[in-house]
Amino acid sequence: MGEAVHTLSIIIPAYNEEKTIAELLQRVLDANLGTGIERELIVVNDCSTDSTEQIVEDFIAHHADAPIVYLKHERNYGKGMAVRTGIRAVTGDYIVMQDADLELDPNDFKKMLPFLLSGEYHVVYGSRFLAEENSHTYFSYQLGGKFLSV
Repeated sequence: MGEAVHTLSIIIPAYNEEKTIAELLQRVLDANLGTGIERELIVVNDCSTDSTEQIVEDFIAHHADAPIVYLKHERNYGKGMAVRTGIRAVTGDYIVMQDADLELDPNDFKKMLPFLLSGEYHVVYGSRFLAEENSHTYFSYQLGGKFLSV
C-alpha cells in the first residue's frame, strides 16, 4: 500500500512584483516538499501596473505541466483580498501563503509539513525570527516595527 498523497496549495498574492515573480515561481516549483506532497500554486495578481501579469503568463506558458492557477483582480483591492481570492481557488489539503518578494524561502514549507501531516495540529505558523541566521536582524525589525506603528 502506497503513502497517501496530499496537496499543498501555495497562495502567492502579487502586486507590482515584476522584479521577483519569475524567480519566486521557480523557487516554489523547485522546493523540496518531501514524499507524498504535491503542490498547487495559486498566483493572484492584485491589479499590478507593471509587467507582473506578462511575466506570470510567460512563466506559465514555459512551464505548461506546472500546477499553476493564475487569477487577477480588475482593480487593486489589497493583499488581504488577494489572499481571500486565492483561498477560494484552493483544491489542496493544506494552504500556505508565500509573498512574491523573495523574502521568505519556499524550502521552509518542508519544515512545517510534518506537523500538519501528523494530524495533531490544525494550524502551523512559520517565523523568520526562529531561524538562527536571521537572529541578528530581530532587534532592528522589532525597533522598526515599534517606530512605524507609533
